[in-house]
Amino acid sequence: QQVTQQVTQQVTQQVTQQVTQQVKTLINVLDKEMNRLEIQEKLNLSDRENFRAKYLKPALEQGIIEMTKPDKPNSRLQKYRLTILGKQLKNKML
Repeated sequence: QQVTQQVTQQVTQQVTQQVTQQVKTLINVLDKEMNRLEIQEKLNLSDRENFRAKYLKPALEQGIIEMTKPDKPNSRLQKYRLTILGKQLKNKML
């Protein structure tokens, strides 16, 4: 248990240092499962490609957010939510 807490703390600190301002903004607006359009609207972003490249992709790659349908990444029903790591980062930023 203690080792798990230490490892989690270390990983959270390492990821926090690598998180861009865009991903931090994304973490702050993601408060439930949301689809791409809902997130873009909350961020006031109109360019889908910019959103994917600078917000969505980095957050997915760092394990901060996850897809609700990972087996169907292009599904029109796809939504995104914070992972445990994402929730920890959000709490740390508050």
